[in-house]
This record gives sequence, C-alpha cells and structure tokens, in this order.
Amino acid sequence: MEYCGDFRTTYEKDVKIFQTPFIKVCMGFLGVALLALPFLVKGEYLWISMQILIAVIGAVGLNILTGFTGQISLGQGAFLGVGAYTSAYVTAKLGLSFWIGVPAAGLVTAMAGMVFGVPSLRLKGLYLAIATLASQFILEWVFLRWEPVTGGSYGIAIPRPVIGTYSFESDRSYYYIVLAFTVVMTLFATNLIRTKTGRAFMAVRDHYISAEIMGISLYKYRLLSFGISSFYAGVAGALFGHALKFVSSEQFNIGVSIVYLAMIIIGGLGSIIGSIFGAVFMILLPKILSVVTTSVSADYPSLTRLVTAFEQGIFGLIIVLFLIFEPDGLAHRWRLVKAYWKLYPFSY
Repeated sequence: MEYCGDFRTTYEKDVKIFQTPFIKVCMGFLGVALLALPFLVKGEYLWISMQILIAVIGAVGLNILTGFTGQISLGQGAFLGVGAYTSAYVTAKLGLSFWIGVPAAGLVTAMAGMVFGVPSLRLKGLYLAIATLASQFILEWVFLRWEPVTGGSYGIAIPRPVIGTYSFESDRSYYYIVLAFTVVMTLFATNLIRTKTGRAFMAVRDHYISAEIMGISLYKYRLLSFGISSFYAGVAGALFGHALKFVSSEQFNIGVSIVYLAMIIIGGLGSIIGSIFGAVFMILLPKILSVVTTSVSADYPSLTRLVTAFEQGIFGLIIVLFLIFEPDGLAHRWRLVKAYWKLYPFSY
C-alpha cells in the first residue's frame, strides 16, 4: 500500500534541516555547483559571487536580530565597518594572522553591538531604529577620526590570508575561504533558531510581555541577539575588507545599512533561506540594471544622462513594487512553490 504526504513520528524528524532524500540530493548538487563555480566563471562574475556570499553572512546576522528577535537595526553597515577595521588593524598593523583577525573582528563587533544594543532594553520600534541609526553615524565618525587605528580618510591596505607558504592572493582561492565561512555560519544560524535560545528570540519578538511572564529574560536575549547579529556583521566586514585588500570609511555608510535591511525584508523576515534569497536579489539587481542601462545608452547615446539618472530610481521602484505585491518576501513565495508541488495535482 502506498502512502502520500509527509509523516513525522518524532521531534527529531520534525526539526531535521534536510527533511527528505530529495532535499539532500538537491543540496548535494548545490554544493558541487558552488565548489565548481570558480572554474566556470572569472573576473567580475567571480567577484559578484564573493559579494553574494559575504552579503549572505551579514543578512543572516541581521535577520537573527530583526526577523527572529524583532529588534530593528539601521546600523548594520557600521558594524560591518567595525569588523573590517578590526581585522585590518590586527593583520596589517599588529602583523597577526588572518585566522586571528577574522574571529577578533567578530568578537569586537559583537561587543560594540551589545553596547549599542543597550537602548533596546527601554526602546522598541521606531525609537529603537533611531537609536541604531545614531550608532551608524557615531561609528562612521570614529572610522574617519581615529587615524592611528583606522588610517582616517586614507584607509588601510590589508593582505589576503596565507597558510604556511601558500597565499590566497587570487580571487579563486579566496572564494573558497569565503564559501567555507558562509556555509558554517549559515548552518550555525539554522541550528541556533531550533534551540532554546532561538525559541526565546521568537518569543521576545512575538509578545515580549508574555515572554517575560514565562521567565524569559528580555535583558539577556535582546542583548544576546545584538551580540550574535553583530558578530556575523563583523565577520562579513572582515571578509569583505580582505577581499578588497583595502578598508576605508566610505565603504560602510548608511546606504549599506539600508541595503542590508532591504535584503531581509525582500528575502523574508524570520527566515534563514529568505536572507539568502534577499542577498542574491539585492546584489544582482544593481548589476542587471547597470547592464540594461549601459545597453540602452549604447543604442541611444542622446539618452545616456537620462538613463543613468533613472537607474537609482528604477532600483527603488522595483523594491517598492516588490514589497507591495510580495510583502512576505521571497521565502514565502518559495514555500508556496514547494506546497504546490507537494500537493500536485490536487488543489487543496
């Protein structure tokens, strides 16, 4: 007798990351594709791939704070900068290894995030967003003025990592380091949400008064979510700095914070896979628009200035339309697609 449906008889089966053999096979193919990617693309396309992987780390971290704990943050760009500058200082000025610089970047950024997360104990919603926005401007000022550490307006040149005598100087070799960090940190976040800590985060998000009555410490879990989110931002910033081999204050402005917030909103709040979708979308969209506007400018030279001016407007319009017609994000659309094929050919 054949059965249809999805039956789980234990809690362990219910919380498994890869629920079916088909999903495991798909993830295997995805892993092979990611490993083979540097041999299939090069130049700008390889750089875009690294940007996406780094953005995934930062978006997952922000989603832990905003999507799972309900704490709005407009300072993600600055926390990326803290991580980049910390790793730059450790590797370029102290002469220590990349493998020390990146964890140090995560830890220092986590401490900075928890300091700026203290207002979350008293503020929420728009007021908390303004408080985190203040952290963005404060840290930007520090990046520019603390010249002995940050290099001021001149920035800092930093090296690529090395293991023994082997240097990860090429983008192809450095890609695998970024990929390893992305996979490990994404899996950690996925598992974190399934733990007691992750459930506490969601309880604080859904109804903080009920969570406090149940014995969940708002003080502890709000600060912890800021710390974990900032740790992810610090690692992403460090990887980005070493990818560019240069760190300057212009790379971590308020625009970066807005882009990261758009990533998790478009991808889907409270969803790890939504963070991935949002990162891919927000990194690729400007590139695609740039290609389109360049083609139009080549065909119609007289419209060059007009097309270039409209590029940012089109970018914003696409995001607004997306939020109007898909407010729950790409992760919600992905769930609908999966549900359709699970129920096919039935409509219920």
